[in-house]
Amino acid sequence: MNFKTILKSFKNKDMLKRILTVIGILVAYRILAHVPVPLGDNATFKDAVNNLINGTDFGGFINLISGGGLTNLSIILVGLSPYITASIVLQLLTKAIPSMEELSQDGEAGRRKINQWTRIASIPLAIMQSIAYVYLLSQSVLATNATDTVKLTTYQWALAVTAMTAGSTLLMWLGELITEQGIGNGISTIIFCSIVSSLPSTIAQFGAQLFDTSQGTLSLFGWFNLPVNPTVFWILLACAIGMIAILYILVKINEAQRIITINYAKRVHGNSAYGGIKSIMPIKLIAAGVVPVIFAVAFLSVPSFIGQLIQKSDSSSVIAKNLVDWFSAPNVTSLDELSFTDFIYPILYFILVVAFTYFYTSIIFNSKEIAENIQKQGGFIEGVRPGLATEKYFKYTVNRLNFFGAFALGLIALLPYAVDYISLALLGYTLGISVSGTGLLIVVTVALENIRQINSRALMVTYDDYK
Repeated sequence: MNFKTILKSFKNKDMLKRILTVIGILVAYRILAHVPVPLGDNATFKDAVNNLINGTDFGGFINLISGGGLTNLSIILVGLSPYITASIVLQLLTKAIPSMEELSQDGEAGRRKINQWTRIASIPLAIMQSIAYVYLLSQSVLATNATDTVKLTTYQWALAVTAMTAGSTLLMWLGELITEQGIGNGISTIIFCSIVSSLPSTIAQFGAQLFDTSQGTLSLFGWFNLPVNPTVFWILLACAIGMIAILYILVKINEAQRIITINYAKRVHGNSAYGGIKSIMPIKLIAAGVVPVIFAVAFLSVPSFIGQLIQKSDSSSVIAKNLVDWFSAPNVTSLDELSFTDFIYPILYFILVVAFTYFYTSIIFNSKEIAENIQKQGGFIEGVRPGLATEKYFKYTVNRLNFFGAFALGLIALLPYAVDYISLALLGYTLGISVSGTGLLIVVTVALENIRQINSRALMVTYDDYK
């Protein structure tokens, strides 16, 4: 990355206009995160939201990628999850339905058609998700209030669902506007902004713990005392060093790839010869990105949600209690409360991340199709026969990469639980780090991709300077 070229490109009016447009859109997005949903007694519903976030890992994850929209009970509470779900479903259908697969291979026109279907499909998904959120919140509020003063009317239901659906659609439109500027994927950039927006509150929380001197101060070589909590100081120092190491590892994992050399045979047609060249085909270590983690969180949230619904009607149900205990993120406050059930969720989480990594990679990387395309173009891999042997070679290579990539992704997803358990053992309470391993992976991936695109556009606008 040439940051001097990027800085020089800001002198170009078009480049500066694109950058400022993206910043303006992100500012508008952050303002929307504080526009409340019309739900009557807003404070009461906010308490129910906080219980939802603390009670399920899925609620915390949705709050993270919505930039606090769930905590603030804003109109973007639903966020981009309907659009993401629709995108994933359309990708799966593209591989399952031959006509859609042909359409996806029909150049820019085919991709635009599929993108339009994705936008259309996200609307009913946003409506259904909005209804589910309003129902869950209203039931949670009614369960903790003896009176019916918080019971929603039909008009309030319709207004809240409409506001949430409109907020989700508006976010999708803002993402499209960012993508049009050509300096990054809009949807990914909004999610990136959502995760980064939680950092100030996290820093403030750590600052309050650091400067709490009720348990003593930090002595430096016996010369003078710093007005900081010594235990928290060393824990945060270790976390800072660990964070730098984790960021380095994440960058390496995200950029890691296997380079396969494709040879093309030399052909002679009349008096001209063509071919006889080499090209490379990179295969990423984690080709599936963070999609397996999103799948795993969504899959684990279903049994817990069912258990909560059963408890609403039958609070003594043993099955409901087990579903909630086993499939909810562990939330312990002391080591004495730690039990075997607190390890069930992280173990299942890890297994599902690994399984979904293999599953999703097999969908987006079609070894048979790639081998056939290479053979049609007269290409081959040195030492491997074209056709079936090349297909088997790709499958073997991808499976080996998946073995390391899936386990690395699973360990990254488990980082917040490891930090919580370590801080619980050393401090007696959890640090409550809001940016999880998954969030860090999203931040690193999006940041690297956006910098690449900004660098490419900067080279375009400053090309004349190098003549």
